[in-house]
Amino acid sequence: MATNITFHAGSVSADERSSLLGQRGVTIWLTGLSASGKSTIACALEQHLLHLKKFTYRLDGDNIRFGLNKDLGFSEKDRNENIRRIGEVAKLFSDAAAITITAFISPYKADRSIARELHIGGNIPFVEVFVDAPLEVVEARDPKGLYKKARAGEIKEFTGISAPYEAPDAPEIHIRTDTQDLTESVRTIVQYLTENNYI
Repeated sequence: MATNITFHAGSVSADERSSLLGQRGVTIWLTGLSASGKSTIACALEQHLLHLKKFTYRLDGDNIRFGLNKDLGFSEKDRNENIRRIGEVAKLFSDAAAITITAFISPYKADRSIARELHIGGNIPFVEVFVDAPLEVVEARDPKGLYKKARAGEIKEFTGISAPYEAPDAPEIHIRTDTQDLTESVRTIVQYLTENNYI
């Protein structure tokens, strides 16, 4: 970590920012296997919340690797750093009173825990959403053909096949995309946000 640096606090408090903007920041962290439906739900949720006139922004796993995280691969170390960076970025967006939606496999419990603790330390709500579908279901969907390549040995360290996915023990929201459709999935998240006064 760099030395000889000092954090420069702003002159606008979190409460004042939320009051002026008419909303409070919260990070909605979608985790699950590839093809479980994270990005699809994130896009639909973002659109729904924006139609409610809520300042919302979506951070998507593949998209982030075109820019901020383009220097990272898929080793365990790089996956750790990928999620560390996203945790920090999500915190910044939510600190600005945005409803921040992240859609990342984020396979390791420890990494998701670090992201949660980062938010807790900044007094920013963190809502973990387990987007759950059995392996056989996501393999059958396989919209990018990645599972087929992983099974053929063409992709190394692929989550769910040759690399682990550690499911959340106690997510705030658990969505089963093999039994819930997109509309119901979004409704479930919105209901939670409403009941907890996030929107």
